Amino acid sequence: MKFQSLVLILVVLFASAATNQAISTSDSSLVNISDPHVIEIANFALTEYNKKNNEVKLKYEKVINGISAIIDDETNYCLTLAANNGSSSNNYGADVLEKPSKNYTLGFFARLND
Repeated sequence: MKFQSLVLILVVLFASAATNQAISTSDSSLVNISDPHVIEIANFALTEYNKKNNEVKLKYEKVINGISAIIDDETNYCLTLAANNGSSSNNYGADVLEKPSKNYTLGFFARLND
């Protein structure tokens, strides 16, 4: 679990570097994993992944942990979530950018090795 949290922090830092924005630890916070908005963002990430992946479709199970960081007027969510591929449950990392108009963009989605 500590490794997954480290991966999330690294994703935020890389996203920050890519946009030439600095994120301090005071700008980021842990997300409430039962917040309906966070669950909506996790489902968005899965839906976008499923659109691009013609093989096995993933089904949402739960958000395990995550952080959010506000950069300008946009919020970057880095989530670890559990999803089922039809035969087994796995953990995935997702990076989603939310613009003020509730417009989401998936930046990253990948299976995390246990």
